[in-house]
Amino acid sequence: MNILNLEHISKIYGEKIIFDDVSCGIQEGDKIGIVGINGTGKTTLLRIIAGQEEPDQGNVIMQNGIKFGYLPQSQSFPKGVTVLDFVLSDQKAEDWTMRSKAKSILNTLGLTHQEQSIEYLSGGQKKRAALAKILLEDTDILILDEPTNHLDEQMLIWLEEYLNRYKGVVLMVTHDRYFLDKVTNKILELSYGKIYSYEANYSKFLEMKAQREEMLLASDRKRKSVLRMELEWAKRGCRARSTKQRARLERLEALKNGKTPVQPQNVELESIESRMGKKTIELSHVSKCYDGRVLIKDFNYIVLKNQRVGIVGPNGCGKSTLIKMIAGEVTPDEGKIEIGETVKIGYFAQEVPEMDEGMRVIDYVKDIAEYIPTKQGRITASQMLERFLFTPDMQYSPIEKLSGGEKKRLYLLGILQEAPNCILIDECNDLDIPTLTIFEDYLNSFPGIVITVSHDRYFLDNVVERIFAFQEDGSLKQYEGGYTDYLDALKREQSSAMKVQEGLNRQKKGGKKEWKQNAPVKLKFTYNEQREYDTIDEQIAELEEKIEKLEQQILENATNSVRLSELMGEKENVELELENKMERWVYLNDLAEKIEAQR
Repeated sequence: MNILNLEHISKIYGEKIIFDDVSCGIQEGDKIGIVGINGTGKTTLLRIIAGQEEPDQGNVIMQNGIKFGYLPQSQSFPKGVTVLDFVLSDQKAEDWTMRSKAKSILNTLGLTHQEQSIEYLSGGQKKRAALAKILLEDTDILILDEPTNHLDEQMLIWLEEYLNRYKGVVLMVTHDRYFLDKVTNKILELSYGKIYSYEANYSKFLEMKAQREEMLLASDRKRKSVLRMELEWAKRGCRARSTKQRARLERLEALKNGKTPVQPQNVELESIESRMGKKTIELSHVSKCYDGRVLIKDFNYIVLKNQRVGIVGPNGCGKSTLIKMIAGEVTPDEGKIEIGETVKIGYFAQEVPEMDEGMRVIDYVKDIAEYIPTKQGRITASQMLERFLFTPDMQYSPIEKLSGGEKKRLYLLGILQEAPNCILIDECNDLDIPTLTIFEDYLNSFPGIVITVSHDRYFLDNVVERIFAFQEDGSLKQYEGGYTDYLDALKREQSSAMKVQEGLNRQKKGGKKEWKQNAPVKLKFTYNEQREYDTIDEQIAELEEKIEKLEQQILENATNSVRLSELMGEKENVELELENKMERWVYLNDLAEKIEAQR
């Protein structure tokens, strides 16, 4: 059942059209993720639904008695109020059940000092306090603008479970793609003033979006083809007195007035190689304490050329401190950090440094460099801004007119145009998903060192090859692979520790004979595994060839929507089969290597 409708909403800021006569409905049970590049109106849409902002035209219609909980991207906090009192400020004073629930939520979100004045919390801690306040309220619709920022892995998992259990409607803007996959059942895409709705989580949305755009382009190609034929007919001359001829001329005008679908733009990034000598970044016996608490303890590491390193750990453990020490902004208490003479660091900080809000966007870039070197040669500051989706109108507007995400994108541009050969990243929360995707591709081809602190699990899986995880005592433990590999290694460690503990417990209860070390088992292929191992390369090649043929058929049937849909479905099935074969190939090859090693 519909509980809220947007009807013919329009919104313009200056000369920029945010919404152009858009309509959509929200149903009971919807868990909606709102996506789009920065500046397309994601936050504006949430504010309009929450009643914080009025559209220029159109209406928001909802059922009577609907209660909202709205978490804004940024908000003001009262002075002299404790964290707990702030969270309980909209509740009954003597409701001890609610007080207990508030404490529980705050503890889960890592805010254990609840009698502390809220004004002394960091920006991330304040955001978590605001999230706790919203989750405590009795609401029918939760409207959340960037709820995943500043949440570590444990808190993210808790929030995923909480929202999946939540009985009401959820509308949220987040750039955490794994979070969108696990929580949402509907995606609203904002693009060029329009809203497109998909009944899907994030992964399925990507497929459906690609199919929608391909069908739009196919329809436009068909329109242009018919238009060419009609123009040829009109050139040969026609008798306008005939009713049929007049109708055909009217159709010709309609075809002329048809609009070509707007092609979605992407940020264009390319890496320029900057020479790096033998000496890179060397950390020797580095330690750091704050207020008597050990954050980093005796850390030693030499960063290799072109290495991609991820740093993970709970909030407040010292991740940002470590990045700042490498960047030279914080001094270690003990040990030393040596940076090679040829290492040129680009530091992408968690908070955007203060910008002159009155400065024009193009002047901000020109202050760094008038011309920027690229693989194709030098380009102007204006051309570089266009690659980062800043239109000519935006380039000559003051920075204060930009959204928070657009400012972050401008900040990233400023760092990359200095052509660093070592990039330090302390979170990239405010970058929109399309920009994040392009940034990931850029980093994967970047000829230099990448060291990143991130809670974005998807980003870490796509970018890093080694992870350092903070331990409780301030030491850092090394894991190979991306974030998923790190989680798998943790599970194996926990499982191994549990088995050892169970064995010790049995030994204590029943004597030494009840538990003993398992004898090593000699690995070998089964008969079916050997046959599969011998033929799997050929099977993978056949599937890849089949996908290529299907892609060719899709291009040939672009104007046949029925056949196109069939081919897309068949391609999806073959790709799934190929993915399963590839996973099986990895398993069989690993097993073959282990068998060879024990000979």
